[in-house]
Amino acid sequence: SRFIALLVFTFTGMAAHATATQDLQRFFNQVQRYSARFDQVTLDEAMNPIQESSGSLWIERPGKFRWDYAVPYEQHIVGDGKEIWVYDVELRQVAVRRMQGALGATPALLLAGRGSLEATFEIKDLGRQGSLDWVRLTPRQNDGGFQDIRIGFEGGKIRTLEMVDAFGQITRVTLRGAAENGRIAADKFRFAPPPGVDVIRE
Repeated sequence: SRFIALLVFTFTGMAAHATATQDLQRFFNQVQRYSARFDQVTLDEAMNPIQESSGSLWIERPGKFRWDYAVPYEQHIVGDGKEIWVYDVELRQVAVRRMQGALGATPALLLAGRGSLEATFEIKDLGRQGSLDWVRLTPRQNDGGFQDIRIGFEGGKIRTLEMVDAFGQITRVTLRGAAENGRIAADKFRFAPPPGVDVIRE
């Protein structure tokens, strides 16, 4: 009957639904290029917003990314695979440091990572909360970055990242308009300091 067919379809669909852990593995194993717009908010321990920003991001594995903040201040963070460049347009200042050893310190670095997640994080599926399927990544080593990372998936695609630092502050990044494995121009991941800006090597 139509009712039995509907039941079979429903249970088959439930069985086929990937867990957030499987969604996470798919993202890191099958998505080589990624772009999206983002809204970012930092919350204090009482969940009060203390900083809000928005912009666009591009990622190409392994280790290349561009994270452009447009609001409230223009800032460009570019990882070229070897170094990370942070350009503050208003201050006319560029900070640059080696990428090695910095994985996990920012949302951009986490998303651009490659390799075995299990070697770097303890991974726990948190199930569905609201419309999102959540997974938690806890760093196996305390490298001074984030203490706890939660990633929420909607329809198998990353929708939200929540990263908790050592002070209990949460950085929440909400992604929209995402595109997976589309073409990204190579110069998106190159950075040359504009003339006249201060360059500080960390």
